[in-house]
Amino acid sequence: MKAYYDIVLKKRNGRELTREEINYLINGFVSGSIPDYQMAAWAMAVYFQGLSEEETIYLTEAMINSGDTVDLSPIPGCKVDKHSTGGVADTATLILVPLVAAAGVSVVKMSGRGLGHTGGTSDKLKSIPGFCTDLDIDTIFKLVRKSGAVMAGQTGNLVPADKKLYALRDVTATVDIIPLIASSVMSKKIAAGADKILLDVKVGKGAFMKTREQAMELARTMVKIGTGMNRETVALITNMDQPLGNAIGNALEVKEAILILRGDLKGDLYDLSIELAAEMLLMAKAVRCRIEAKSLLKGLIEDGKAAEKFAEIIENQGGNPAVIEDLSLLPNAPLVTPVLASEDGYIWELDAEKLGRAAMILGAGREYKEQEILLEVGIILNKRIGDEVNGGESILDIHSVNPYNLDAAFELISEAIKIKAEKPQKYPLIFDRIAE
Repeated sequence: MKAYYDIVLKKRNGRELTREEINYLINGFVSGSIPDYQMAAWAMAVYFQGLSEEETIYLTEAMINSGDTVDLSPIPGCKVDKHSTGGVADTATLILVPLVAAAGVSVVKMSGRGLGHTGGTSDKLKSIPGFCTDLDIDTIFKLVRKSGAVMAGQTGNLVPADKKLYALRDVTATVDIIPLIASSVMSKKIAAGADKILLDVKVGKGAFMKTREQAMELARTMVKIGTGMNRETVALITNMDQPLGNAIGNALEVKEAILILRGDLKGDLYDLSIELAAEMLLMAKAVRCRIEAKSLLKGLIEDGKAAEKFAEIIENQGGNPAVIEDLSLLPNAPLVTPVLASEDGYIWELDAEKLGRAAMILGAGREYKEQEILLEVGIILNKRIGDEVNGGESILDIHSVNPYNLDAAFELISEAIKIKAEKPQKYPLIFDRIAE
């Protein structure tokens, strides 16, 4: 095996690394025989020279093999996992899991704690009294066999190389390189054991990928990795210029998900959830066509079966299922402050990134991994892009626990909102679909 220096030099000069060389790097980094400063040099070489399709697959394999993997084969049927590249008010997972399970397709959803605007799925679920996401693999299998779905925290020692490499990239300005992003996402999805993988790749002001070209490149790379590792993988490119849902904040997002599952609320979050769930049913071959899938899913919401399934999941995992009917059981912020329109006109902009950052200032998200979050705080949108608004009318409501951080949040929120006299052009919710 070549010395580490020769491998870094090879990549610095734009040459392609072998599977053995990449395995040597990852194994050495995880074991500690290759120190951070040497791996940082390799990451910087990759930042400037990139990785080929084969190298990206080799890197993904090496990261998967750095720790445990989950074998879901004891669970009957096709298991389809879904991953979002992250956005603001993206509560689709809480809707998809019970909805797809109600349609007869098993869903094993493992999520970590979130960094950024709001918590991850596990954080949001802690808003439900008693809900437990800390489950061992035997309990996960038992609950999926019983009810067709589980929402758990990540189990075991999954992909330790990714945790260590991401922490290094974060402090060496090498996060935003597509092969490393793609291998990070796909290593975790494949290690978690799904048969097929659906990717929701966000693009826009509130997404990591700001342009459609970047989003398309990331989607194609992840689809190629999945296909190259014998996992059918499909990606949808979806709009994140404004928040997906109306709620930004953990308990507020759970409330919105329940309202949608009960059939009490429609909008972009509902529409995208139906599209994503339909794709999952098609990938699992549970339906014959997209029209059939969407009709089935909408029917499950209308007849109450989707909400019943969520109540069943909640009860299985120690939570209080009464929250489905009584939303007051969720944490509620003591202060609600409306943000009023300064003039008549149409909403032209609701900058998702700025609104997400405002929610984080309120305490809904975390800037570092150990930071505690406030489940009850956040923002509720009363208007969306294209809506008409009158001066003095509420555009959104800020939910907070104290007045001290309101000024900083309010300043960002004011920058996020733009009103103009004419109605803006409407952009699609889904821009493209990528599959092999």
